[in-house]
Amino acid sequence: MQDLRILSLNIHKGFALGPKRLVLEKIRECLRDSEANIVFLQEVVGANRKHQRKLSTWPSQTQLEYLADTVWHHHAYGKNAIYQHGHHGNAILSELPFVRWDNIDASILSFSQRGFLHGTILGELHLICVHLGLFERERQLQTAHLIEHILRAVPEDAPLILAGDFNDWRLSTHRRLTQTLGLQEVHESINGHCARTYPAFLPMLSMDRIYVRGLSVRHCESIAGSHWRDFSDHRALVADLCLNRNGGG
Repeated sequence: MQDLRILSLNIHKGFALGPKRLVLEKIRECLRDSEANIVFLQEVVGANRKHQRKLSTWPSQTQLEYLADTVWHHHAYGKNAIYQHGHHGNAILSELPFVRWDNIDASILSFSQRGFLHGTILGELHLICVHLGLFERERQLQTAHLIEHILRAVPEDAPLILAGDFNDWRLSTHRRLTQTLGLQEVHESINGHCARTYPAFLPMLSMDRIYVRGLSVRHCESIAGSHWRDFSDHRALVADLCLNRNGGG
């Protein structure tokens, strides 16, 4: 058995809810304080020349490198949204090295670029970080693509963690993932319902999830830093998991 702490957060490109205030330092503190072994991040800026010119607090390295710092030595980044002055996407930070990783295009609409970042770390633990679209039909098609990808690329007996911002407040994607793939949502398994994580200051919508297969869930909670004004517009979801040696659930 191996214990793992997992965290998932949409970092809102490093800005707090409301006025454009860069809060990357606060987010990094929260990530460190969580003592997570693996971190799933959405809306991570890979490059933004406008912010780099205008904001004195913009880090000299990428957001991914800034957040990983000296804690998570292994990381993967999937470039999704690309614009003239930069790009952003999903990222996974890990204490364990990646055996391989790939970014799968999941864009349905031309103005909404999305992807699935799929990595595998030692022990054949599969990690998939997602950020689904805002529109119901868009999410339906992306969910079908995600299910097809998992059925094809992840062995049925391999442990899997699927995490991210699902934008699925109606729980339609949730039902398809649990019924079709036999996944277990961590907060639901402990507390009886999916966590409400958005907006951070008064969470009303269940947007952020962590699904597992081949792992046991010991604990799960949502957190918003010491003060929501100094954090992302989403709450982070943190889970303590136990990886079964045989990969079974």
